[in-house]
Amino acid sequence: MSTNGAGPGHGRSRISQRVQQIPASGIRKFFDLLSSMDGVISLGVGEPDFRTPWVISDAGIQSIMREHTTYTSNYGTIELRTGIARHLERLYGVSYNPATEILVTVGVSEAMDLSMRALLDPGDEVLVPEPTYVAYNPCVILAGGTPVGVPTYMEHGFRLQAADIEQRITPATKAIILGYPNNPTGAVLSREDMQAIADLAHRHDLLVISDEIYDRLVYDTEHTCFTSLAGMRERSVLLGGFSKAYAMTGWRIGYAAGPAPIIEAMMKVHQYVAMCAPTMSQDAAVEALISGEPEVERMREQYNYRRQFMVASFNQMGLACFEPKGAFYTFPSIRATGMTSEEFAEALLREEKVAVVPGSAFGASGEGFVRACYAASLDQIKDAMERMARFTARHRVPE
Repeated sequence: MSTNGAGPGHGRSRISQRVQQIPASGIRKFFDLLSSMDGVISLGVGEPDFRTPWVISDAGIQSIMREHTTYTSNYGTIELRTGIARHLERLYGVSYNPATEILVTVGVSEAMDLSMRALLDPGDEVLVPEPTYVAYNPCVILAGGTPVGVPTYMEHGFRLQAADIEQRITPATKAIILGYPNNPTGAVLSREDMQAIADLAHRHDLLVISDEIYDRLVYDTEHTCFTSLAGMRERSVLLGGFSKAYAMTGWRIGYAAGPAPIIEAMMKVHQYVAMCAPTMSQDAAVEALISGEPEVERMREQYNYRRQFMVASFNQMGLACFEPKGAFYTFPSIRATGMTSEEFAEALLREEKVAVVPGSAFGASGEGFVRACYAASLDQIKDAMERMARFTARHRVPE
């Protein structure tokens, strides 16, 4: 039988061309490998090592006890949508109608998928900054669009430059995806950076999908919500969620906020593929917005200390690492070893049992770097840095 899914005597593949275009995740390859190894310290998974704060978990438990186990509105509960609207107004001064302009989704990943499927027609191009979160390009492709990479560079702090975007705009360009604070680099855009991109979007009549899942995890700076910029609320979709800041990855709650016609179009797809986000998770998210702020601050303080320690450690061992200002990732250069990103990650895992993700998993601009996550315990991070220093000393290319 054909490996592409064709049956005996048939030449046509049973697997869609769109799915065949999507490569297997470069991250999953390494986790499949380390799952068979003992004693591995993983700096790979982008998941908080903190438990969900008890006040939030208890709200989910009480939701089940009250038998809140049925479907909600396709848009999500009005209590959660109202809470999200108040949250965005309080933090960023941007106002959304909870009845028509907010959609609760099964994590931010679903929100990104819905936005692409609601907005793109076959052949539409979407500009995607690289290095990029691994799901962005597949979401564009599955919606029938074409992703176009826009490189970012360490010398610019991996901040997206409006001039680099403009060079890649064609008559087919429909939208720009922004993911800041950034996964995998930890880069943060300044308000001036965002304003330049906003001016570009207005001038070329482009939509912007702004994934701000890490908005609460910024250090020594302030996060600028893209849709708070003048004129951007009406041509943008804001994506956010609870997984990272509230340590709620498994609860699967995200949201999209935007103009009512776009949110309604996203809801039409959502109602057929997911119906609604889990009811008890929505109730827990309401409590997160009410009571979770002290826990967010506590976790952010811990991340900040780990961030500083990890950046200093990489630079001391000769792996040049710019200072990330957001999320919980560092993105050191491994060029001093003469290895490719994948060679470095595989050898480090094999020789020192430390798991990082090759930068090439995040697009061509990530080659020469690896992603190391500081959402691990400080003890694990210290041990991993010692192991990586030994590894780097063995493999450094003489100057």
